[in-house]
Amino acid sequence: MSAAADQSNFPTMIIPRGTEIRVNHHGQLSIKTPGNLVIQNSGLYSELESTNGSIRIEENVTVEAVSIRAAQSCFIQGTVTAWKVRAKRITLEERARAFIMLQESESLELSKTSRLVGNFANEKELFLMMGKFTAQLKELPGSVDMTSPTPLAESGRQPYSIPAPSRDDGAEHLRIAQTLLEREMVRPDLQASEAEPLREVLYALRERNITRVASIYREAFSELRSQSESVRQAHEHLDRYFQR
Repeated sequence: MSAAADQSNFPTMIIPRGTEIRVNHHGQLSIKTPGNLVIQNSGLYSELESTNGSIRIEENVTVEAVSIRAAQSCFIQGTVTAWKVRAKRITLEERARAFIMLQESESLELSKTSRLVGNFANEKELFLMMGKFTAQLKELPGSVDMTSPTPLAESGRQPYSIPAPSRDDGAEHLRIAQTLLEREMVRPDLQASEAEPLREVLYALRERNITRVASIYREAFSELRSQSESVRQAHEHLDRYFQR
């Protein structure tokens, strides 16, 4: 058999004009193309993007990606693990598996034999949900290694941590802030949209989850249309605690 005949047995790869292919410093591949993108090989990806078309993950293919974006549709036949998937339509076909933390789509279609895990609308929704179940997270079996690195953890998003101030001389500020917010929560005229962010701060204070309080209280108070005297004072006490 000639060399030309041997070569004819292999599929031809066409890279459309305008396609960008990059590899980041973690060895993760990024593909950005103007047309449709079909993934037939399992692998670790940083970003997969079709700026004008659709993306298809074929059957028996396992893809891990930080971000998947399609102008039209994202069809999943295999298994996908991703931090964020954005498309006008996301479709999970027969026996598809998708582990998606954040998804943005106008329509989501699941077959009867597919499975979707995650599916939060944004980072804030995810953060608030995890905060509601901190006790359950602490009770995970010892065999679950929460510290082991994963490919997605190396996407450039660094762990977010806030050092907790000393409780010895700052606990009074936390106690007063908690008391003020508990008083605020029983107001009959408090709107539900304003009660939710305050409730998250109050839960964190009750649990003495200082890192969580530090990361959410400013944004929670900023969502209020107007601040009562109790909220204003609670805000001041928390500022004093974290500015020590």
